[in-house]
Amino acid sequence: VQLQASGGGLVQAGDSLRLSCAVSGRTESTYIMGWFRQAPGKEREFVAHITWSGSITAYVDSVKGRFTISTDNAKNMVYLQMNSLKPEDTAVYYCAGKNYGSTVYKYWGQGTLVTVSS
Repeated sequence: VQLQASGGGLVQAGDSLRLSCAVSGRTESTYIMGWFRQAPGKEREFVAHITWSGSITAYVDSVKGRFTISTDNAKNMVYLQMNSLKPEDTAVYYCAGKNYGSTVYKYWGQGTLVTVSS
């Protein structure tokens, strides 16, 4: 499984941005797809995840109500819609995938940089 993230950029506080993750290779309905981020000088942190079917989602508290994760199975895509962006959302964002029940994300894409100016 290969993951390709895109959609990052420079925006102002309050703006919106949508990140995309193209998934290629064998996909399974039992996959969980996630978005992580790493801000400068900080540890990588979980942002959101979704079952490949799209039926179950979870978010870190700091993005609840602002970010929405979704999948498009027909296109093999995972999205992260980010609204009301804040400067503290500035980070490199990564998409990742794992098998349901696993604690380890096995598949990782390259990061896409999101910079939010105040």
